[in-house]
Amino acid sequence: MSNTLENTSQFEGLHFVRRGKVREIYDFQDKFLMIASDRISCFDVVLPTPIPRKGEILTQISAFWFDFIKDIIPNHLISANVDEFPKELAKYKEALRNRTMLVKKVKTIPVECVVRGYLSGSGWKEYKDTQSVCGIHLPAGLKESDKLPEPIFTPATKESVGHDMNVAFDDIKKEVGSDTANFLKETSLAIYKKASAFAAERGIIVADTKFEFGWLDEKIILIDEVLTPDSSRFWPKDQYNPGKAQPSFDKQYVRDYLLTLDWDKTYPGPKLPEKIVNHTVEKYLQAFKMLTGKVL
Repeated sequence: MSNTLENTSQFEGLHFVRRGKVREIYDFQDKFLMIASDRISCFDVVLPTPIPRKGEILTQISAFWFDFIKDIIPNHLISANVDEFPKELAKYKEALRNRTMLVKKVKTIPVECVVRGYLSGSGWKEYKDTQSVCGIHLPAGLKESDKLPEPIFTPATKESVGHDMNVAFDDIKKEVGSDTANFLKETSLAIYKKASAFAAERGIIVADTKFEFGWLDEKIILIDEVLTPDSSRFWPKDQYNPGKAQPSFDKQYVRDYLLTLDWDKTYPGPKLPEKIVNHTVEKYLQAFKMLTGKVL
């Protein structure tokens, strides 16, 4: 089996649960194995060209952040170190190394908890039309990529197919209840504020990000990935220049290339040239080193 996990992977003796655009989930007793492949998805289409080491980088960045914010909320991570995995998984050690999280099983809360500290992406598009984002009224005269007066919580529904849909906070209250919705909002903002301040000290602006949560024994915990280049917009602080789109450490570089092509954003996606692949790998690795101080 390829260690890039470009295609659906199968592990004899483990129960395959599901395959997402990037990750594969396996059932292991009372736990899950979350395996991050090197696949890359843009505009909801998995591209045919993998990004080498991407799965390792995403997994190790998540592991770093889970530890960093554990004082705010517990999380589902048991270990991202394959040498600490149960002995039954030893025969898959090299395939799983660096790209796998052994996690607790939870009941997922069906909300994408998006926090925006800067005006970009779909938030910028909505602001131009309504001067608001997800029902939150914002000051007049803001430019693209401007820092917001305060970070805002702009949740979205979790869609199994296609784009998640931005919704107002009141819609989330109706979906999961006021107490749960308020907890998700307060916790998401607290995580963003602590993490974005830390990242800024290391030269990275976290423009926006999304979190997922789940129920474990009557308590809400943080799950999935967290504060990675796939779930966030990372901008180099030393190049920040509001009024336009910003250079980034995330997959925006690939999106920008795809927008130059005559492609209708439907399957199958185009192959990526080597130059785009190599530059994307460099950006992901650079983000990892700047945040953690380590070389992967």
